[in-house]
Parts: sequence; C-alpha cells; structure tokens
Amino acid sequence: MNKIKAIALSLAATAGTVTPALSQEAMTIDQQVNAVFAQVTGPFVSLIFSPFPGTNFPWIVMWLVVAATLFTFYFAFVQARFFGHAISLVKGDYSDPNDAGEVSHFQALTTALSGTVGLGNIAGVAVAVGIGGPGATFWMILAGLLGMASKFTECTLGVKYRNEYEDGTVSGGPMYYISKGFKELGLPGGRILAVLFSVFCILGALGGGNMFQANQAHEQISGIVGAYPGWITGIIFAGVVFAVIVGGIKSIANVTERVVPFMGILYVVAALVILIVNYDKIGWAFGQIFEGAFTGLGVAGGMVGALIQGFKRAAFSNEAGVGSAAIAHSAVRTKEPITEGFVSLLEPFIDTVVICTMTALVIVITGQLILDPETGRYVLNEAGTAISTIDGNSGVSLTSAAFGSAISWFPFVLAIAVVLFAFSTMISWSYYGLKAWTYLFGEGKNKELVFKILFCVFIVIGAAASLGPVIDFSDAAIFSMAVVNIFALYFLMKLVKKELVSYSSRLESGEIKKFKH
Repeated sequence: MNKIKAIALSLAATAGTVTPALSQEAMTIDQQVNAVFAQVTGPFVSLIFSPFPGTNFPWIVMWLVVAATLFTFYFAFVQARFFGHAISLVKGDYSDPNDAGEVSHFQALTTALSGTVGLGNIAGVAVAVGIGGPGATFWMILAGLLGMASKFTECTLGVKYRNEYEDGTVSGGPMYYISKGFKELGLPGGRILAVLFSVFCILGALGGGNMFQANQAHEQISGIVGAYPGWITGIIFAGVVFAVIVGGIKSIANVTERVVPFMGILYVVAALVILIVNYDKIGWAFGQIFEGAFTGLGVAGGMVGALIQGFKRAAFSNEAGVGSAAIAHSAVRTKEPITEGFVSLLEPFIDTVVICTMTALVIVITGQLILDPETGRYVLNEAGTAISTIDGNSGVSLTSAAFGSAISWFPFVLAIAVVLFAFSTMISWSYYGLKAWTYLFGEGKNKELVFKILFCVFIVIGAAASLGPVIDFSDAAIFSMAVVNIFALYFLMKLVKKELVSYSSRLESGEIKKFKH
C-alpha cells in the first residue's frame, strides 16, 4: 500500500497545476488525514490481518481454509462429483428460460469471476512465489480446490433465500440468507449479522473493489504513456463504469460475459505460448513446485513458508467464503438454488487453479527466480525475506518481466489486461455494494442511483489520491465479510445438504431433464 501512496504523491508532484506552496500544503493535509485515519482504523486492520503468535500466518486465512476443508468433507467432495454437471449447467443444458431471475448461469459466473480475477492473479501470485518459492503454487492450488466447496455452499444459499420482485429483478446474498435462514431455524441475531455484513460489504466495495482498482489502472496507463494527473483516469473510468452500472445487473452481465472470457483467454494464451516455447522445462518446473511444497528449496520459512504464501494467495484471490460472489450468483435464472452452487464452484478453479497457476509457471520457467546451480536451492535477498530475482523485480513487475523475457511486447498486453481486470472488478463490486446498500436503505431507483453516483465519485478519488490507510481498512472490511459469512454458514450448511440430497436423487431418477434450445 506504501507503493500506492508513493505513486499518488509522485503524480501530484508532477501534475504542475498548482504552486509549490499550495502543493506542499495539500500534501501536508493529505498526510495528516492519512495519519488520523490510520490511527483510528489501525487496530481494526491489525486485528483482521494479525498472524498467529510466533508465525506470519494470518488467522483470517486459516479461518477461510478450515471452512473450505470442512465444507469439502461435509458435502463429500462435491467439487469433484459435480464438476462435469457444473459445465453442463454453464452451457445452458438445464436452463429453463421461464425461470425467475435476471441472468444466465454463464453470465452469473462471468460477473462473479470479474470481481475476483484481477491484480491478485498477476501481482499477488508473483509476491507469493517470490517469498514462498515455487512450492507456494502447490498449496495455492490445494486451497483453490478446497475453496470450491465454500463457493458452492454460499451461492446455493444466495439463490435459495433471494428476494424476487414483481418487475423481474432480484436481490440476494449473505445479508438475505443470514437473516432469513436464521429466522427459519429459529436462531437469534440473524438481522444483526446481516446488517454487519452489509456495512462491511459497502466499505469493501468502495475501497478494495473500487479505489484500489482505479489506482492500479492509472499506474499501468501512466507507465505506458507517461505521468499525468490521476483525476483524468478517474473521470474517464467513472464515466465508463457509470454507463455500464446504471443499467443494473443485466447491463453488467452483458459486459462481463464479453470482457472476462476475452481477458482470461488473452492472458492464458500468452502464458501457454511461453510454456510451449519452453516445453522442455515444464517437467522441471512441476518438479520444483512439488519439491518446494514439502522442502521449501531454501526459501524463507521452508515448507511452512511455502504453505503460508500459497494459502494466503488463494484465499485473497478467489474470495471463497467472503460471500461477495453469492450476491452476483443470486441473480441467475433458475428454480433450483443448488444449480448455481454447482456453477459457482467453477469460479475458484478458473481463478486460482488455472490463472494463478499459469502465472506461477511462467515465473518459474523463465528463470526469474535466482537458483544456486551448485546446491539447487534458491538464493535469498540480503534481508533473507524473499528469493532474489533478476533485476530485483517483485509483484506485477516480476510477472511483467517473466512474460517480457519471452515476448518482448507482452508488458503492453499485460498493462491492458490489468486495466481490463480493474474495470471488470469495479463493475462487479459496484453491484455487490449496491445490493448491500439497498438491503440497508430499501429498494428504489433513486436510492440505487445515489449509491451508483457515490461509487463513481470514489473512482475519481481512488485514481488521484494517496489512499494507503483507506485501502488497508477496506481490505480488512472485505475479509470481515468472511468472518460474518462463514460463522453463519456453519449454521446454515445443513439446509444446503438437504437441497443437495433432493436434487441428486431427482437428477439420478431422470426427473430433472435437459432442455432443448
């Protein structure tokens, strides 16, 4: 987050539109605001991301991974048993056009994916591999596979307890299934938990799902065309985003069903080209991943260090258990809630198992991590906290350098991908924040418009301002959603089990049939 702060301050210094005295005063005020905000929110941020004593393993990551593991066993490895059926559902084989809902299974999947596939797949994976070594990839894949069960659980409930309105629109997500589900089971506190989730969701949508994305998009664009004021990027993005989100979930889905496959295919094809060119190293790379997963190959923290980085990256990338995706999946056209649970389990697979793994393989195969040829172990930096890399790259610059070493013009493609990722993430999180907003303040076009305008104003702020403590706080808010959501899922998962048993029996008996389109 300090990097974001430095970029914003640098851009402010080079804008040249104010006098030095005014610029210095503005920077001083900005720093004062940041300091006060950090002081007020610091304890909350530290609480959410604090590690277990004596480790650097955040407890929130363990909270997510333990839940994913429990759901995997409770539903008897549903992610493996119904993977093929999930693909059939996405293809529309079982879709009845007369069912209630606003979007197709495919559109719901791409909308949710656009909220998770982003900078974390590019920069976050590079950080994980840079610190935890290739072995972090193994644990990242494992956590992604387990996370599929978390998505299945929350998205099934999202459809089951959604509100369906006379005009054909729907509202769903954790705030609805927590309040309704707890009431159905006769449990207290459902409304309080739902309100708490909604507040965290709005804060996360305005910060990590908005301002951070705008800031990163501006960084990538200015890196190509040269430095210029961030508010220009902000206004352009705000205009485009508003034009999309003003049309509601159908408009958002129409964009994401085109943008997400395009950017995903673009990124994966580029990675495949590099893997094909270096096909003779693929076996060696997987050997590094498996060996590093259990020995560490000399990285900081050894095997445990690799495990921590892999689990952390997967948890922060696919957001399984956070509850955000359940809001998008709730809008699907279906009368069988469980079907969207099946579709949603594809999301962590695509996000983490496919795209994140591609990034890690490219970094390893292109030799960006410095390996000692005599010992076969990775060389650590002077501080001993991460693996030394060629030219000292880390984060998004490490991924860019890895792709650029094989395809000279790829850094430009990567910049475009980051901008598209940021754009798609913003429009998805605008919907998440909107549904939390309407849960708290009620449905209505005017109330929705207030939030949409507010969201776009924050895009401009995010692209132009120094936002370190604000982004830290919004990230903490997003993972606070997971604290509330997973706590509720432990009580509600038996309702999902009932849906699964019923649907499975009807599918096997032939009662549930494919539709001819």
